[in-house]
Amino acid sequence: MNRKVSVSFEFFPPKSAEGEEMLWQRIDRLATLKPEFITITYGAGGSTRNWTVGTAGKAQMRTGIPTGAHMTCINATKDDVKEMAEALWQNNIRHIVALRGDIPKVDAPLDYNDFNYYHYANELIEGLRALHPFEISVGAYPEKHPEAPDLATDIRNLKRKCDTGVARAITQFFFENDAFYRFLDLTEKAGITTPIVPGVIPVLDYDRMIRFAGNCQAHIPDSLKARLEPLKNQPEAFAAAATELLCAQCEDLVRRGGIEHLHFYTLNHDDLPYSACQRLGLVP
Repeated sequence: MNRKVSVSFEFFPPKSAEGEEMLWQRIDRLATLKPEFITITYGAGGSTRNWTVGTAGKAQMRTGIPTGAHMTCINATKDDVKEMAEALWQNNIRHIVALRGDIPKVDAPLDYNDFNYYHYANELIEGLRALHPFEISVGAYPEKHPEAPDLATDIRNLKRKCDTGVARAITQFFFENDAFYRFLDLTEKAGITTPIVPGVIPVLDYDRMIRFAGNCQAHIPDSLKARLEPLKNQPEAFAAAATELLCAQCEDLVRRGGIEHLHFYTLNHDDLPYSACQRLGLVP
């Protein structure tokens, strides 16, 4: 096994009991790859916080893999954050992915003078640090956060988070590796020394990919569209092409980019991430 490359996997709350049963099967399979860690996200606005806490604890106990939980501060008071952080600590979860979170479109504008809330990820991190010595990961955006006016501003925001002493920054998914490499150059010039981990995503459905990419403003190369769009109604051919694209992206990141850790947004599926790890020689 090639242990020069480590991996991690993200999972999210399923919507049904059947989905949860399948989730555990997929976690079990990917756990055989001995990932560095697993992360568990939660629903919009923190709607599944209790599930996230319980599932993170169960995943860690079941697999023996260090497991982290996502935490956002949007729509969560400081007391809410403290309650969840304490619950995680009691469940032996020591890793938190600290994010601001998406601003709900239906709510009133945020009051940035309301001190009952953390308004930015760096404030959330400071609050967590005051509670327990969590290992903390943060988010990064190779093609800039959708709300940022430009990439330079976004990198300054990233530096503020990294300067709090976090363990790593995990990027939003991207389809163009060159965009990620340019981002690494810019962060280095900005004085960011925190490890930056590329986030990669399997393409399971063409239209869903277009929607996801649009939401986070991730550029989809014309070559990728040309490869996948004609196959979107041919499940087997589409899956084969999507697998090859993910494997090729990961190989390039490792071999050309010298990347030592890959974070997979699994979308609660295991086949494509497993295939990519197999291509990299990570399957026992």
